[in-house]
Amino acid sequence: MIIETYDYHIQTKGFSDIHDVTSRVNEFIRISEVREGFCHIFSVGSTASVSTMEFEPALVKDIKEKLEEFASQHQRSHHSETWGDDNGFSHIRATFMGPGITVPIRNGRCILGTWQQIVVIDHDNRPRNRHIIVQVIGIE
Repeated sequence: MIIETYDYHIQTKGFSDIHDVTSRVNEFIRISEVREGFCHIFSVGSTASVSTMEFEPALVKDIKEKLEEFASQHQRSHHSETWGDDNGFSHIRATFMGPGITVPIRNGRCILGTWQQIVVIDHDNRPRNRHIIVQVIGIE
């Protein structure tokens, strides 16, 4: 059994900035030499999410628009009133989407659909240096 944990950082712009991390995740799997198993991708912090989607410009725009409808950056939040940081919306978005996902590995690569990529979404109201953990577990 192999268990490898990798850390890396992504510079983001905030406001649901979306980054495709699929190639980076597959690179960590390759380095780990795991052929069969799974990997978990996790964003450290409470204002970012990890998910899958078809990473193309029109859908990126659609996702950002729907997230704004769901939890608008302009709506009142108790969190923002308490802490004065005006990012209550980002915590709401991240909580509903979740901080991580687990993806199966077969033949040394993530099992993903043809148009499916792994993405990190930074919901905060400012640029951030996001800390991402990829944990690869499996066998050679």
